Amino acid sequence: MVGAGVHLNAIGGDCPGKTELAPAILHRADIFVEYPEQTRIEGEIQQLAPDHPVTEFWEVLTGPRRAAQIPSRSRCLTVVGFAIEDFSALCYVRDAIKGTDFFTPLDMLADPDDPRDLFGMVARAK
Repeated sequence: MVGAGVHLNAIGGDCPGKTELAPAILHRADIFVEYPEQTRIEGEIQQLAPDHPVTEFWEVLTGPRRAAQIPSRSRCLTVVGFAIEDFSALCYVRDAIKGTDFFTPLDMLADPDDPRDLFGMVARAK
């Protein structure tokens, strides 16, 4: 149950009709999204009324709606993700750890003989 002071991240919605949170959770929370139009189709808020209020995450980050200024019973960040965000985050982490013990280069191109065996490629890279 979501109550006072609770923050919940709901990340990775990827298609219409697929949700993971009960609507009651969303009705008890202030909802933050990265892109309302996409999130209303693919994300958790697709199960709410089209005019259900949400706050765009950029408004919190840049100042117009700082999270600390928003009174809340609870908060829910529901994002569906964009490939460019994932790629940018991976590049950042790769560049930050390159040259350390945490960095292991992997060839993630699928082998032509079995393109579905990605785990096997990781095992063979060791």
